[in-house]
Amino acid sequence: MGPLTVPPAGFAYVDANAFVYTVERIAPYRALLDPFWRDVRASGTSVVTSEMTLLEVLVQPLRQGDVLMESAFRAVLATSPDVHMVPIARAVLERAAALRAATNLKTPDAIHAATALIEGCMLFVTNDALFRRVPGLNVTVLRDLLPPLKSSGAALPLLYASRSCL
Repeated sequence: MGPLTVPPAGFAYVDANAFVYTVERIAPYRALLDPFWRDVRASGTSVVTSEMTLLEVLVQPLRQGDVLMESAFRAVLATSPDVHMVPIARAVLERAAALRAATNLKTPDAIHAATALIEGCMLFVTNDALFRRVPGLNVTVLRDLLPPLKSSGAALPLLYASRSCL
């Protein structure tokens, strides 16, 4: 298993799926993310994410009536000193439109990428390899940091590989 490290300078952008893995304590990704969050706290830095993340992570708890999970996501995103949620401003939308036109990313993903680029993030933490289409975005895909699966030939369940927050 490879390490997920906090950049020595600048911010790391954390995509919605990494917040889902963290808050819901989803293995195998929590083994990568727990040390990352400890390093964020120890370094005194904060991570950046778009307000779009709040929308994405709240959908399932709201659908399921899971008030505790909804509260946990709100607390992490809105009150944690380790997380800075960036508003979706006009400049983000303009940059996202250009990225969507150039890379064919979905609108939420284009907003995430545009936010990270505008904020000058040195690292983009996600589990979606499609972000590698974005020039200038230093993408770390969590799945790539996991050890190879045993010879059973089984793949990671879809939930772990690309859980949709929407």
